[in-house]
Amino acid sequence: MDKIDLDELGIKSKIEQEIARFNKFRVGVLGHEKEPNNTDVDVRNYAKYLLKDGTIIEKRELLYFLKSKLILKDKKIILE
Repeated sequence: MDKIDLDELGIKSKIEQEIARFNKFRVGVLGHEKEPNNTDVDVRNYAKYLLKDGTIIEKRELLYFLKSKLILKDKKIILE
């Protein structure tokens, strides 16, 4: 994952939307106080998290932002 070239601007906007949605949920439902914006999220770590624990839709959206070409050969995924 560290070698993959991501469209960081596209995925970064997606991450910011998710953080805003989470903060809105946290304040509205859980009753926690609003914290200052913590949008300093590492894009690659978030991408790793999505590939491991994300929904199928989140994984598809992440793959949309890949600039590298993925090739499946001999049951292995190769980047080009």
